Amino acid sequence: MIVTGQVLQQIESTLPNRQQVTFALHRCEQLSDTSAISSVIKDAGDDPDCTNGAELIATVELSRTGDGVTIDGADGVAMVTRPGLGLEVNTAAINPIPRKNIAEMVEEELSRSNFPAAKVTISVPGGEEMAKKTTNARLGLLGGISILGTTGIVKPYSTAAYRASIVQQVKLAKTTGIETIVLTTGGRSETYAMQLYPELDEAAFVQAGDFIGASLTAARKELMSKAVIVGMIGKLSKMADGRTQTHQAGSSVNMDLLAELASELGASESEQKEIREANTARHVLEICTARGLDRICDSICHRVVEVMTAHVSEKLEIVCHLTDFEGVELGRYPREA
Repeated sequence: MIVTGQVLQQIESTLPNRQQVTFALHRCEQLSDTSAISSVIKDAGDDPDCTNGAELIATVELSRTGDGVTIDGADGVAMVTRPGLGLEVNTAAINPIPRKNIAEMVEEELSRSNFPAAKVTISVPGGEEMAKKTTNARLGLLGGISILGTTGIVKPYSTAAYRASIVQQVKLAKTTGIETIVLTTGGRSETYAMQLYPELDEAAFVQAGDFIGASLTAARKELMSKAVIVGMIGKLSKMADGRTQTHQAGSSVNMDLLAELASELGASESEQKEIREANTARHVLEICTARGLDRICDSICHRVVEVMTAHVSEKLEIVCHLTDFEGVELGRYPREA
């Protein structure tokens, strides 16, 4: 609006998954010759989300000095106060992919203007109240909600429908002659799994999400030869603790279990205590990496295979891979897999 001098009714954007979308604007106001504010209303569709109906506001200040885009949070956006979240402490809880996406879109507009720099401030009125329905405070995300996202698209689903879709995908894979099914916890882990198993057909990959138990049961019923589980430390730690449905109420990471696994690798009492007091599973990984206890990733995979093999009554060969958040494999079991 500042660049064109026109009040906008809608905006076009390219999402992180490169899909082009158009959003209706709720607000669009120029504040000065170099600043403006706009907002959208979030529609979560069928997805159960405490931020449904929230107003998401962006305030932009353009500058004729400096270079690039800086992004910050204000009212209703959480502040990071503890380590282990993949975000810097004392910064706004705006995750890396949304940050990159926002910067790219603003830079696209700057390229058509006389302004080399911009500051974007995101706010969510009522975000602090919304956050009380989340685990943010427990994780050290205080004062509001987090700005999340990996693709830009939420796939709305009911629990029953999602479970049914997984079973259907496993059946489809079997009918096409696939004997090895690869179960991932989401889109990113699926991308990493495809890199680990480039020889497999795309139909062999199923985003099991939180329903790893139902997915393995389906694979067993379809007489699959092998099931490969690929995920990151948070979800795999829950599986290692016996959770076959990893999003149920009270399904938090068992730090005592991770401390026990570290103990088996020679962790000292003080290191075990540090692990028990860790903020997240990701934080545990950071601790173990710093203390030379990297093999805990293999141990988690081993425990996942044991637990899930028991779940399917040893009628299915199970392999597990643990990757970091960039897709680098940190652990696997069996090692020869």
